[in-house]
Amino acid sequence: MKSVLTISLLAAGLVGCATSTPQLETEHTYQVEWIGERPLIDRSHLTITLGDDGRAYGNAGCNHWFAGYTLQGDKLSFSAAGSTRKMCAPALMEQEARFLDSLSSVQRWDFSATEQLRLWPAQGKPLRLWPENN
Repeated sequence: MKSVLTISLLAAGLVGCATSTPQLETEHTYQVEWIGERPLIDRSHLTITLGDDGRAYGNAGCNHWFAGYTLQGDKLSFSAAGSTRKMCAPALMEQEARFLDSLSSVQRWDFSATEQLRLWPAQGKPLRLWPENN
């Protein structure tokens, strides 16, 4: 009987470890996969890093971007984003503009069942991101 109890407690502990909720990490880079309802252009590279100092930054596909952010629990918001001003192909520039505009409407974050980070606007579909292997 004692060994059954020990095994049951051990199994419960392992299940608890296996179902831990992923957390949004600062000083970690996430790679954007979708902006709302549209996937990224092939081979474009958009990233978000939330610095410990309240500043976010990354690659917007053509230019580097930066903005302030506030993170409180599952609430996340960005100030107006700035960026460098390099010109790229029109399709990349349009995607970059959509990305930077979408940041200002983010209100909260969560993780999907597949542990994909989602940044949700007030209305519509989220930005979807994967952790980058640093």
